[in-house]
Amino acid sequence: MPVVRREALILIGGMLALPAQAGPQQGGEPLASGRTASAFSFDRPEGGSLALAEHAGKPILVVNTATACGYAPQFSGLQQLWTRFGSRGLTVIAVPSADFGRQEPLDGMAIAEAARRNHGVTFPVVAKTAVTGPQAHPFYRWAAAEKPAETPRWNFHKYLVGRDGHVAAAFGTPVEPTDPRVIAAIVRELDAAG
Repeated sequence: MPVVRREALILIGGMLALPAQAGPQQGGEPLASGRTASAFSFDRPEGGSLALAEHAGKPILVVNTATACGYAPQFSGLQQLWTRFGSRGLTVIAVPSADFGRQEPLDGMAIAEAARRNHGVTFPVVAKTAVTGPQAHPFYRWAAAEKPAETPRWNFHKYLVGRDGHVAAAFGTPVEPTDPRVIAAIVRELDAAG
């Protein structure tokens, strides 16, 4: 057997012995490996974390926000959803980010205070974090693997996590929180067997 052919067969055999890797990686573990949103948590600006596992089996609307964005009035629509559906189990979470146009100039508790003061927000506002690129929060990398064609392209992108812990729907920036499509998706998840 010629040397080149033997080396090629050894190389192919070695590659076949390597473990398969499915999809994008996070810490050496495939992101789309059957994990659900419950695997993730967000830092709170006041300290501690908000674990999505605390809301397992319930729908969660995760929205990347920015207080200086032209879409900031959507905070009021998100508050309307929280007021209307929170008692039925919906959680709304604002994830402040400066990824798009650096439109989140504030830091820490100042972001939550601005959202409360200017838009009446009472739902959770977590610490500022990246939602795109290599530094993106692990939840956002996971969600991008779940819905690759529906990733945030600007502030106020909305991911609806279903009762099963997977991304049930995604809505781009221009879609208002009170849009009938958003409400229908939320109601569908609230009415789904838990």
